[in-house]
Amino acid sequence: MLNETIDHKLKLRGLQFSDYSEIDAIMKQAYSGMGGSWTPDEIERLLTVFPDGQICIEDNGKVVAAALTLIVNYSKIEDDHSYDDIVDQGKFSSNDPEGDYLYGIDVFVHPDYRGMRLGRRLYDARKELCQQRNLKGIIAGGRIPGYAKYAKELTPDQYIDKVRKREIVDQVLTFQLSNDFHPKRAIRNYIPEDTRSKSYAVLLEWNNIFYENKKRMIWGRKSNARISVVQWQMRLFPSTEDLLQQIDFFVDAAAGYKVDLLLFPEMFNAPLLANFDQQNPAMAMRSLAESTDALRESMLQMAMKYNINIVTGSLPIYEDGKLYNVAFLCRRDGTWDSQYKLHITPDESEWWGFNGGNELKVFDTDIGKIGILICFDVEFPELPRMLVDKGIKLLLVPYWTDTKNGYLRVRRCAQARAIENECYVAITGSVGNLPKVENMDIQYSQSAIFTPSDFAFPHDAVAAEATPNTEMTLLADLDLDLLKEIRTQGSVQNLASRRSDLYEIRWLK
Repeated sequence: MLNETIDHKLKLRGLQFSDYSEIDAIMKQAYSGMGGSWTPDEIERLLTVFPDGQICIEDNGKVVAAALTLIVNYSKIEDDHSYDDIVDQGKFSSNDPEGDYLYGIDVFVHPDYRGMRLGRRLYDARKELCQQRNLKGIIAGGRIPGYAKYAKELTPDQYIDKVRKREIVDQVLTFQLSNDFHPKRAIRNYIPEDTRSKSYAVLLEWNNIFYENKKRMIWGRKSNARISVVQWQMRLFPSTEDLLQQIDFFVDAAAGYKVDLLLFPEMFNAPLLANFDQQNPAMAMRSLAESTDALRESMLQMAMKYNINIVTGSLPIYEDGKLYNVAFLCRRDGTWDSQYKLHITPDESEWWGFNGGNELKVFDTDIGKIGILICFDVEFPELPRMLVDKGIKLLLVPYWTDTKNGYLRVRRCAQARAIENECYVAITGSVGNLPKVENMDIQYSQSAIFTPSDFAFPHDAVAAEATPNTEMTLLADLDLDLLKEIRTQGSVQNLASRRSDLYEIRWLK
């Protein structure tokens, strides 16, 4: 038992994978007769699909309690579901980033800390999370470990009713009722190995009284998104102002069609390189990078002015003595973010001295979560898979290619990413010639917007496609909710069919 003179320093925080050894020890004690603890791979997967839902309490730096949670679509939860229907053998396939309820899959407290009301703190944190995300409530399958003693004389419903009336105290159910959860019904065979509960559980619900119906508002998330890409003509521009005039033309035109998101190509400001010394391409690119902040700010102002989200393709930035290739997301609400190119081609390294970034981001927008991969990055299938696991439905790929075979590498990999990840992928590049710019003199492009390949989508899995090597824009309306359907009811279900018991993808940094 704890020595009462110990000075406690409790802290509620998000669970991290580095906490595994400590939660493993707690779970082995809490569930010694019910399968023990989650595996490291399962905890890592849980932290990937819903990091915000995993909460813990530490005391003097050591984890002593934790709560694990998913987001689910309540309409898809069967009345007689089992615990494994929710956790799916540690795959957590029921997690839906756009669901309407939190589902509590676990709460555990170190035996030495029971009686300190840490469980209540964890439940309060869940409720706060539910309210922050404007979800309808929290549901959970509550064990009834005291039922075994009464099973011969009471039905599960009778036992639950007596606990509710405080005629019987149940270690778990009484606690949950005291936290404002309401019993909805008994569930048979919820956890078959839970002998103390006779395999029964109670479906419990906590209602978020602050929930607001999600209406379509100016910045509300849309289920149908209109996407446009610019197939950009490389031409010499005397100044940055002339470049901005051409950018403004395309943004204005797209806004006239009420486009939600507009994508420009990789390094589309390269014509300005002609203003610098071509005998030293590396220094010319670094000189071009000096104008990136101003260009990004101008495009951010356009995003707000024209009410359209803009992905700037990519632009060079020079920071801390290193050159990077960076895409900027300029949201129409006035905020912006960036994605660094992770993989650098030998040509980019040799001619300009580009370096690869170290972070892969998921971006929240008013059309949902999106990802951005610059050109070569889409040729690495691990990256889109990680992004999709974190909830994206649309992947944007600005590219620059000089020849058709280079373009086809990008195109075919992008289309494979759309099929294997059951998401939309938009790609766009530049056309034309730049005779006065070293190593960027010719371009090849055929921009396109790809879909998954199934009956609900175009027969060739292409939503829109540009004329090769012609300056133009593409527009396509994408049904984002349709992706939910294909992922659960499609002819094949790539994401759901993955053998996570055999292999996994892991981010190391």
